[in-house]
Amino acid sequence: MPGAAASAAALLTGGAVLALLTCTAPALAVAPAAAAAPAPAPAPGEKIAEALTKSPVYVDPSYAASAVPPARQKELARQIDATGLPIKVVLVPLAKGDAYNGEADTLAGVVRDRLKDRVPSTDRTPSADRTPSPDSDLILLTTDGEFPGSVRGHEWPGDAHQAEDAADAVDLMDELDDASLADLTAEAVTVIERGDGTAEYEKQTKKLDESLAEHRGAGSDGKGGGSATDDNNAPPWTLITAIAVPALALALLTPFLVRSARRRSGSAATPFTLPRAVFAAARAADEAELRRRAEAEVLALGEAARAADAGTTPGLQRALDAYAAAGTVLDSARGLPDLAGVLALVTEGRDALDGTPDPLPLCFFNPLHGRAARTLSWRPLGRRDQLRVAACPACARAIRERRAPEVLTDTPAPDGRPVPYFEVDAESSVWAATGYGSLLGDAAGDGIAVRVGRGDFSRGRGGTRETRG
Repeated sequence: MPGAAASAAALLTGGAVLALLTCTAPALAVAPAAAAAPAPAPAPGEKIAEALTKSPVYVDPSYAASAVPPARQKELARQIDATGLPIKVVLVPLAKGDAYNGEADTLAGVVRDRLKDRVPSTDRTPSADRTPSPDSDLILLTTDGEFPGSVRGHEWPGDAHQAEDAADAVDLMDELDDASLADLTAEAVTVIERGDGTAEYEKQTKKLDESLAEHRGAGSDGKGGGSATDDNNAPPWTLITAIAVPALALALLTPFLVRSARRRSGSAATPFTLPRAVFAAARAADEAELRRRAEAEVLALGEAARAADAGTTPGLQRALDAYAAAGTVLDSARGLPDLAGVLALVTEGRDALDGTPDPLPLCFFNPLHGRAARTLSWRPLGRRDQLRVAACPACARAIRERRAPEVLTDTPAPDGRPVPYFEVDAESSVWAATGYGSLLGDAAGDGIAVRVGRGDFSRGRGGTRETRG
């Protein structure tokens, strides 16, 4: 009997344990799952869109402290409400690597998508009954990813209110050089309400053109008995043109050039205010030195390619193609643009040997500045389309500060007048067509060496450019 009792007790104990495990198993299974499923983070732009259903103005807290304080936000909201237009403002800091990759266009597109399923707070329709309206009119003013102190205009479905031009025009206004982000936004709203954004943009670019032309004319004709001086009594142009040493002339001209170029243009205004005689003398000296440097770089690339192991260097053939193309250009080089092209080809060859993934090319504005440090959006003065180009730190800083970067010039026939190399007809200049690498397409295998190899450089030799020396 004791044995039977013990067996019965064990059976009861085991049953109790099994029952306990059966009852608690669901709870044990659910608890970890609940702990491992935190509330999902809101999608990019969701918080902004939600705020825009209550007010037409959204300002990130980092801006609300000083740049656009709450009182100014309310003023902007009242101003927008008074226009009766579907204007919304989104002022947030943008940086590469953020949810919008630092791009104003991406921010605007995301916010627009988030707004599609929402309606303004004045519409009390339950959210479940709201009908998306993807083609609704929307005018969006945002911060500019390239220039944090500026605003960008976006508009859907068309450009009936000329929002993009309106925002760009505001950025060109001299009287708003030191304006706050709130003031720039308010002025952009005013221009949009007037409906003349394109005309205002053209007016502002014309003023800038005239100002630059006035400075160039004052410096190149030598008239006026040397009265053409800057505000700090810089030496007269007639004296500068008589100076024999180009480096000294450049030093004396620097204050004037900086002041005349420091405009709120958002693009590279033509910075060629040097007297042509001074510029030509300096250019000739630079060309001889650059040719020697280019020859040395081509030889070094050839030696590196010959020493490379074909089995472990996937880009060896591309490097050899770049070496051959660099030699072709060097043999026929007529001036700085061609010699800069030699350096661009050498850079392309080096990158192929090193296996560098997605390397940046030389600086678009002036490849003699060296390797670009970043890409940026840039709009040539007087044009509406933007280019995505690579820039060295100095040129990127100049664009960011609304100054004209130093650009490489070319002298196309028949008058031989210096112009930015990228303004030369792309059919006659492989450098204008490629931007020394910045303007290459996304097609696999495209490159400067490919263009030279198929004859693009040789076709541009047909008397389209002035031969020097």
